[in-house]
Amino acid sequence: MKISALEVRPDALLATWSRTGRVIYPALWLRDNCPSAFHPQTEERVLDLLSLDDEPVLLDAERADEEVILRFADGHVSRMPMALLAEHRPGSTPRDPAAIAPQIWRADLTPASLPRYAANRVLESDCALRAWMQDTAAVGLSIVDGLDNRVDAGIEIACKIGFLRETNFGMTFEVVSKPDPNNLAYTAVTLPLHTDLPNQEVPPGFQFLHCLANEAEGGGSLFADGYALAEDLRAKDPEAFRLLSEIAIPFRFHDSDADIRTHAPVITLDRAGKVSEIRWNAHIAATFDMPADIMPAYYRAYRAFMAMTRDPAYQITFKLKAGEMIVFDNRRVLHGREAFDPSTGFRHLHGCYVDRGEFNSRLRLLARKTH
Repeated sequence: MKISALEVRPDALLATWSRTGRVIYPALWLRDNCPSAFHPQTEERVLDLLSLDDEPVLLDAERADEEVILRFADGHVSRMPMALLAEHRPGSTPRDPAAIAPQIWRADLTPASLPRYAANRVLESDCALRAWMQDTAAVGLSIVDGLDNRVDAGIEIACKIGFLRETNFGMTFEVVSKPDPNNLAYTAVTLPLHTDLPNQEVPPGFQFLHCLANEAEGGGSLFADGYALAEDLRAKDPEAFRLLSEIAIPFRFHDSDADIRTHAPVITLDRAGKVSEIRWNAHIAATFDMPADIMPAYYRAYRAFMAMTRDPAYQITFKLKAGEMIVFDNRRVLHGREAFDPSTGFRHLHGCYVDRGEFNSRLRLLARKTH
């Protein structure tokens, strides 16, 4: 894309692009983003914005090869790369390799159609790693298979992405039935669909659950796309959707070592109004504390969403096998488990988390390497 014409105003540069038409670049924005405003090695901004006039005056602009040379009334000269002006047009968001559109699913997603990748390929090939991460981001969950029979095999996959997220349950955790549990995951009872740790200020992002053994009767895993649940609720019950996305409720986890609380809505929207996060865990939702006159309507909305999480039309169910690892976006995909009988066999999953920020960072770095 090329600039076909330039027009100078004291307060702005008007550039006409071959494909997108005219774009206005305010003079102060141009000074704030001049290449000279950034450290040459770290690329961090070093310009003190308060050292500039409130309204810098642009005098002249000319094209020179792949740059636009700008002259200001205070004597400053900027050499602005056209690529920078093209990528950062005011009013448009630059392309982000990590901004992968979600593929919404319901019960139409089957175990056979889940994205599935071999562990050795993910570990050995950046192209395979990127493809797996893109599919996982789009669908919200995937399976990595062929893992070695050792506890740290799944952790190696997670560490290919970034740093592990430590929580009050540790850097990694064992999902086994054990005495004196401090979480229902460490029992053999049914776990309804939920997201993990909504009591955290920022809940963990992607969860990795490596199945080392699943020999007991029962213990099937179930998943649902929280984005589908929320969007369907928005369509059929806008008032319930509004309440769940606007009213923050209390979440709390506590045991002898921790007491972690926060207030947050069940449905979080991004700046464009799209669903960006689901916090759903009826077991650690604390006592509702909104005003009494709101409670009846809120309970109705909350129960409507709960009923949707129990509807098979939204669920995918399967039983993990030893050597498989399920990976899913914990801030989008709800997960649960059928009850199992520990007397009939051993069930052992080893888990960890990698935050969304780490996941997205790796996607951006891989985009640079694998183009």
